Amino acid sequence: MKTKIFDLTPKISPRLGVFPGDQPFKREVALSMKDGANLELSRIVSTVHLGAHADAPSHYNAHGAAISERPVTRYMGKCQVLRVSGLRPKERVRIEHIRGVVSAPRVLVDTQTFPDPENWNSDFSSFEPELLEWFVSQKVTLVGIDTPSVDPEDSKALEAHQILWKNDLAVLEGLILKNVPEGIYTLIALPLPIEDGDASPVRAILIPYVPALDDLA
Repeated sequence: MKTKIFDLTPKISPRLGVFPGDQPFKREVALSMKDGANLELSRIVSTVHLGAHADAPSHYNAHGAAISERPVTRYMGKCQVLRVSGLRPKERVRIEHIRGVVSAPRVLVDTQTFPDPENWNSDFSSFEPELLEWFVSQKVTLVGIDTPSVDPEDSKALEAHQILWKNDLAVLEGLILKNVPEGIYTLIALPLPIEDGDASPVRAILIPYVPALDDLA
């Protein structure tokens, strides 16, 4: 029997939604075999906060590390998927929304409030800062969400991001979790080592839990 792999990564294309005012994805073809070239060659222009991505601490604090300085082990290992239902537009996920016990150092939360990455909606859910503090008390080191941000689109104070900074929490945003059953998995979501980068796109996947990989992480 083949191992089930859940791909949490939206397809990258010009249709993929980005924060209003940010740079959408664009692929420009420099050489094409359709035009008689001997190979296919292209370049891309894009925000680094594209689809499934990892924010760097430098994104939300002037003293924060760039994404190239983050250890890759933060983004791989034992992970728990949680699902929250019935959220109102723009409602932050609170402690009381979380059912059961948190039993992994990485937690991904499916809010079901950003259903189509190619159709931007501004009323997506985010994290209540107190929830992130509670995750820290449960020994969580990485949080992830199925929306573009852990804070509301119109937030200037970035309250949830400041809790990430305070507690050195790693974060993944823009994940697709709707078809993933709740439970324990092994997460692999490695950011690119972009020098001075404030974020990086990731190819985020979940596989059945492999305890041996925790020795690496």
